[in-house]
Amino acid sequence: MTSSPPGAPGRRSRSAALILSLALLVGGLGILALVVHFTMPRGGQMATAPSAIGGAFQLTDQTGKPFTEQDLAGKPSLIFFGFTHCPDICPTKLFEMTQALDRMGADAAKVNTVFITVDPARDTQELMAAYMGSFHPTIRGLTGTDEQVQAAMRAYRAYGRRVPLEGGNYTMDHTVFVYLMDKSGRFISTFDVARDPAAVAQELRRYF
Repeated sequence: MTSSPPGAPGRRSRSAALILSLALLVGGLGILALVVHFTMPRGGQMATAPSAIGGAFQLTDQTGKPFTEQDLAGKPSLIFFGFTHCPDICPTKLFEMTQALDRMGADAAKVNTVFITVDPARDTQELMAAYMGSFHPTIRGLTGTDEQVQAAMRAYRAYGRRVPLEGGNYTMDHTVFVYLMDKSGRFISTFDVARDPAAVAQELRRYF
């Protein structure tokens, strides 16, 4: 029995199979990394199941009205944690949501869109009201005491931490993705709002 010479079809097919196997392995590890990334906020606790995300909270919206998880019932919800002094990520996400809600027209009222501060020390009701005036009118900006905000963050496995700056000021490191919840308050997935607004609007209508 003779072995195949270099470059023979048998050897090339085995090499191709090996390359394909390695590619599938690397791809699988990449997908696993993404799942871990989106279910384990930095510094937080890994959510072992979708049911681990979401729960009870008591906050106040930008108009001074109490707002709890019960106000989310009956509609799909987009929930985003951030802060009004955020230089780029937060206003960008809120603008992307505003564009999608604009595309939805009257259907925008069929979605709960909520922005929860991770910086209650600075984000008072008055400041939140002024800040939210730059975005879609259906978006609710929520704040509260430090204890109330921490409870909301724990419920959603969100993360927020002060990062000192020069001069005694600070910024916030925080969870940067948007949560999509169903009409019963169950977590569906993280939701990409950085797409064509028409595509975002179309996908949200699926959950009405």
